[in-house]
Amino acid sequence: MFARENIHTIWRLTLTGCAAALLALASAHGLAAQARGTFAFTNVNVIPMDRDRVLQDQTVVVADGRITAMGGASSVTVPANATRIDGRGKFLMPGIAEMHGHLVTVNTQAANAQTQAQLAEDVLFLYIAAGATTVRGMQGHASQIEHRRRVASGELIGPRLYLAAPSLGGVGGNAVTDPEVARQRVREAKQAGFDLLKVHEGLSPEVYAAIVDEAKKQGLPWGGHISNLVHLSGALAAKQSTIDHLDNYLEAMTPNNGAGIAPGLLALQADESRIPELARATRAAGVAVVPTSSLWETLRGAREVAELQARPELKYMPQTMRQNWTNQATNARSSADPAAARREVELRDKVLKALNDAGVVILMGTDAPQVFSVPGFSLYHELPVMVRAGMTPFQVLASGTINVARFFGTENETGTVANGKRADLLLLDANPLQAIDNIQRRAGVMVNGRWLPESEIQRRLGEIAARYATAP
Repeated sequence: MFARENIHTIWRLTLTGCAAALLALASAHGLAAQARGTFAFTNVNVIPMDRDRVLQDQTVVVADGRITAMGGASSVTVPANATRIDGRGKFLMPGIAEMHGHLVTVNTQAANAQTQAQLAEDVLFLYIAAGATTVRGMQGHASQIEHRRRVASGELIGPRLYLAAPSLGGVGGNAVTDPEVARQRVREAKQAGFDLLKVHEGLSPEVYAAIVDEAKKQGLPWGGHISNLVHLSGALAAKQSTIDHLDNYLEAMTPNNGAGIAPGLLALQADESRIPELARATRAAGVAVVPTSSLWETLRGAREVAELQARPELKYMPQTMRQNWTNQATNARSSADPAAARREVELRDKVLKALNDAGVVILMGTDAPQVFSVPGFSLYHELPVMVRAGMTPFQVLASGTINVARFFGTENETGTVANGKRADLLLLDANPLQAIDNIQRRAGVMVNGRWLPESEIQRRLGEIAARYATAP
């Protein structure tokens, strides 16, 4: 069974193990960004995501990274210099967001820095390939600031990045146990240019309070895990910006906040009748939730390993990483209490539905790359789980579009398809409002006004797969 504090360590160790083997295979040309231009999606069905509706037979014009015109196909003039994209029978929606993703750390002084850099670029592209045009990176490192700059400048193809600073936790080699040290770490995060703080396990109430106080002074939001010493009630009282992984909800449903109960057995002692109360408290606090439910089912041993191994997107990850994931999932499966695992899945679904019904802001996220969760493609497994829990397809899609814009305060720029908005767009061959799995039926992705048709996406994915086909 996995301890929560070990999950991100697994990802870092996996990267270290596979990096040296990839050095000779690093791409000579990287992922050069396609130039911006003027484009027109003609005769397309638009899912604007301002409400649950489809606008039929539209023309959407994009120039210099912005939507400059949108309306009925017969009423919008297509500029003579525009590249036309035939949208007949297709559906255009905003690009979606991964609100708990991870990026690759690149140590420029390391002997395998070139390999790390290649893997970092591959991960950025994988997000885009699946339609994730925004990523909130939740395991910070100074090298990611440079990646954010290069993506913003068009030097790299990648998602719009919101970066968390290196995590603040109370356990492990970089533990923060002194309130003044915590305050200094917050100030350093601000000075370095990070967008938010990641809080983790083991923080004492005193240290957590210092982080909260200093974060408010520095204008930095904080989110992520909940320390078992702080509890869900403490995070809600502090108005933590996000609670990720539905962290500490099961503990809050058990006697003494789960003290003395193994994480994998919490569900067997949880009092389901407390769910409505916890949902109301979360709504009252104004705290958003990032469920990452699909991964948690894997970590709790609730998914068959053979099913996980059959995921086709695994070919975009190094072989060593795939083998490590198999080992981890096998261990989770073999050590799980089957009844507890089933009950935890059931309770997580009920908690998510109650939170959504109560009006809590739900944000789409998967915690990729983690065990069998490939960046970008992990969303294809998360979205059906959200529907299974009782959310409508529109509500699920809103969690990765308009909800994200509202969360970041960028509604004037992002979150919907409308005139003047940034051109981060996903073109699909079928309507995801009718069946959420249609999110996988890509015809192309536009990121920051750069158009990547599906043929180009497949070409680049083929290069990534070839890079990791023979690497140990």
